[in-house]
Amino acid sequence: MATPDPYRTVGERASAEFTVQGSRFIGHLAPVDTVDEAEAFVEEVRTEYDDATHNVPTYRVPAGDGASNSPGGVMLREYSSDDGEPTGSAGKPALNVLEQQEVRNVVAVVTRYYGGTNLGVGGLARAYSRAVKEGLDAAGVVDEEPHERIALAVAYDDSGTVRGILESTGVEFEADYDAEVSFEARVPVADAPDLRDRLRSAMSGRVDIE
Repeated sequence: MATPDPYRTVGERASAEFTVQGSRFIGHLAPVDTVDEAEAFVEEVRTEYDDATHNVPTYRVPAGDGASNSPGGVMLREYSSDDGEPTGSAGKPALNVLEQQEVRNVVAVVTRYYGGTNLGVGGLARAYSRAVKEGLDAAGVVDEEPHERIALAVAYDDSGTVRGILESTGVEFEADYDAEVSFEARVPVADAPDLRDRLRSAMSGRVDIE
């Protein structure tokens, strides 16, 4: 099976701010892998900046089950909203920047505090585009290997072994200690089969891996 190609995304969360004729614009960007993660970031910004005049969202993320790619290529979910700005003046210009820069697995929200002067459709389009561009510059565009998520749950007695294996591979993971211990790891697609094999072998069948 062919290894999926690397893709362009942002390296970290970042924001950029400027003022145009009294209106304050803040471009917030973050790397995400799924629609749910993108929507969660949008909601986070809307909550933090709930006093803003507008919070305009856009994102480009893989559609479907959250895998960052597939052997046959990835289907992207592209979304944008004007959030009350004139039609076509905000969301689409913001999304256009992500498309032109060929970045994906990324979400952007542009916050605007109205400054008393109407900017017109053209002025708004330039401002929202600029906010995303400057946000991209702040976050840094990087080449990323496609990742997928591995989820598993084990008994407490086996949790140390699983944690040790995940730590030894250097992958990002989270652990939730409840009635049993649940792990979720973000793993490069090319490395996922070997990691699953290691976990199954170490657990001698005492683990279900998704």
